[in-house]
Amino acid sequence: MNFAFTSDGFRRLAITWFILGASIVAAVAIGWGSHVYLQGEKRDGVSSKRQLAEARARVDAAKREREDLKASAEIFEDLVKRGILQEENRLDFIERLGHLKARYQLFALDYEIAPQRALPLAGGRAFNTVDVLGSRITLRAQALHEGDALAFLEELATPPRGFTTLSRCVLRKVEAGSADAAVPRAEAQCALEWITLKDKRVARAN
Repeated sequence: MNFAFTSDGFRRLAITWFILGASIVAAVAIGWGSHVYLQGEKRDGVSSKRQLAEARARVDAAKREREDLKASAEIFEDLVKRGILQEENRLDFIERLGHLKARYQLFALDYEIAPQRALPLAGGRAFNTVDVLGSRITLRAQALHEGDALAFLEELATPPRGFTTLSRCVLRKVEAGSADAAVPRAEAQCALEWITLKDKRVARAN
């Protein structure tokens, strides 16, 4: 019989057996600890990548927001320069119509300006800081030549201040009784929208 497996052998080798068992337990513990550590590192790596991606997304969003704000500021400044944020001044508009009538030698210029109203936007969109207002203008102009009528309409649609848009316009020839007579030979019937923006903050302050 092998001496190591006798009772006396076990007693004499107890310390050795204890060290062997402890070594096995330590080896298992180290192996398990290494596995747990590697899994933790993998989770930390995935979490770090996700956090890095989220941080990059926030930075990109901040850059886009900054660019949008810059573009919005430039648009707002342009609108202010064009006078679109000013109140309607119908007297100035009427004076401008008279000036254009004289410049293009119109025979007649009849117009009607409807009351100002909130202008409906596509999709029911609304803005937090401004109200979009519009006044419908209908007019009839008679000119000696079609070119005069077209030039009048083009300048009318591009005012130095404010904003107007032609929504409908019909230009037709007018039959003249005599080719030599100074009578209107072109007539324009148009509808346009006079658009202004009203600052809501000013209204609340008042």
